[in-house]
Parts: sequence; C-alpha cells; structure tokens
Amino acid sequence: MNTTKVTDKLERKKIKRTARKKAAPKAKRASGVARGSLKKRIRRQVQGQRKR
Repeated sequence: MNTTKVTDKLERKKIKRTARKKAAPKAKRASGVARGSLKKRIRRQVQGQRKR
C-alpha cells in the first residue's frame, strides 16, 4: 500500500481505504502479551546493568 507517488490527498485516502478492506483481518493479540501502560517497568536502573 505504497501511496507516496499519489499527490491528491482524497485519492490517496480512497486507495488506502480500499486496501485496508481487502487486507486479511489481523489476528488478536495473545492473552499473555501486555501492551502500553500494562508492561512491567524497571524500578531503577543500576549503572552498568542491562535493562531486560
């Protein structure tokens, strides 16, 4: 869905919408996968230690 060559904004939106409708539906996120604010945070990073 590369629309960089299309200069008209409305035409580009139309192309993107049709491509989105044709695309296969995305799979649901697995139940164990945290996203955004639910992710575990690191308390305080000690100097010289790896984050995760």
